[in-house]
Amino acid sequence: MNPVPRAALRRGPFRDGAFPSELRSERLSAWLGLWLGVAFGICFLTGIVSHGAQEWAFWPSRPVQLYRVTQGVHVATGYVCVPLLLAKFWAVYPKLFTWPPARDVGHAVSRGALFLLVASALVQVVSGVLNTARWYAFGFFFTTVHYWSAWTCVGALLIHVGSQIAVLRRELGRTARPPQTPPTAPGPGQPRPPSAGAATGTNRLSRRTLLGAVGTAAGVVTLATAGQTVPPLARISLLAPRQPHRGPQSLPVNRTAAGAGIPPIDASYRLTCAGPTTTSLTLDALHHLDQHTVTLPITCVEGWSATADWTGVRIRDLLDLAGFDPDAPVRVVSLQRRGNYRSSVLHPNHHRDPLTLLALHLDGEPLAPDHGYPARLIAPNRPGVQQTKWVTRVERLA
Repeated sequence: MNPVPRAALRRGPFRDGAFPSELRSERLSAWLGLWLGVAFGICFLTGIVSHGAQEWAFWPSRPVQLYRVTQGVHVATGYVCVPLLLAKFWAVYPKLFTWPPARDVGHAVSRGALFLLVASALVQVVSGVLNTARWYAFGFFFTTVHYWSAWTCVGALLIHVGSQIAVLRRELGRTARPPQTPPTAPGPGQPRPPSAGAATGTNRLSRRTLLGAVGTAAGVVTLATAGQTVPPLARISLLAPRQPHRGPQSLPVNRTAAGAGIPPIDASYRLTCAGPTTTSLTLDALHHLDQHTVTLPITCVEGWSATADWTGVRIRDLLDLAGFDPDAPVRVVSLQRRGNYRSSVLHPNHHRDPLTLLALHLDGEPLAPDHGYPARLIAPNRPGVQQTKWVTRVERLA
């Protein structure tokens, strides 16, 4: 049997001349790749910080604004990646259809990493944007998939950069095109050819315009969303999913009391501190303990944050009252019956900090039900999902 002719396989996007735009070039791709690499790098590093804030026992309680800043930067650069990624895909997607698909083993590995990079980058950006909007159209647990796909994306990116390092050095290091030999003058009666220099200048100007448009889009996206973290930008951040001062008691909420299935709180409420000495306190008894007021931000993984004054009982005072070991972690449990965040762990670096409270008041008023009435945890430099609301029990960590 005769082999299938090569031309018979080169159909659709594989055919010669399938992508005629002259705007695409290795230089354009290199600059877009550089910008995208910086944005992805910032996103990755701040994402690791966010993961650490939720998982690492040694995560510090000071400075109190650390998580607010890093998570705000994480979400903002994630939004910046949207126009950068779209432009980069447009610039390089014809290379996905190069012929032959693989020349050798090394080329096959490089192309496999490229496809993995494209897939993981899309998962990162799309799932991140949907998470900030709290629209969980996907069927997986966002935190786990987002974390591991980030490592996949970075690994594939390093392989891709390694395979393209010579091109990147050449294109990013080149400041001007080499001079071209001027065309010879046409003879008598011959038509004058179009100016090659003018065409080159036009293409170069168009590529610069494209880069400028992508950079402008990234800036607009930042201004349109950063207001959920930077209050002075709130009025112009039209696309921000949350505004810092909108919500019950002028503070946003992600999950309401009704959404969490919290029953009406009555006189039967008790806070149980299950330590060596189990202590059960009524709401009235909590109000008669020493009260302290702290000014702390609450910061959610979706990127929004807001500062408020919180008043309540220091967690360390409650633990001392029940005889807890000051060097042991404890678990704070909510009235919420279901959900991944119905409890949280406090390590000593947080529960011994005088700024960590079982808050009873917000900005001088009793907590609204949606903010955790009758009592909630507020601690410095801690993700909002771990600021447990509707607290009913503090216990030793098994």
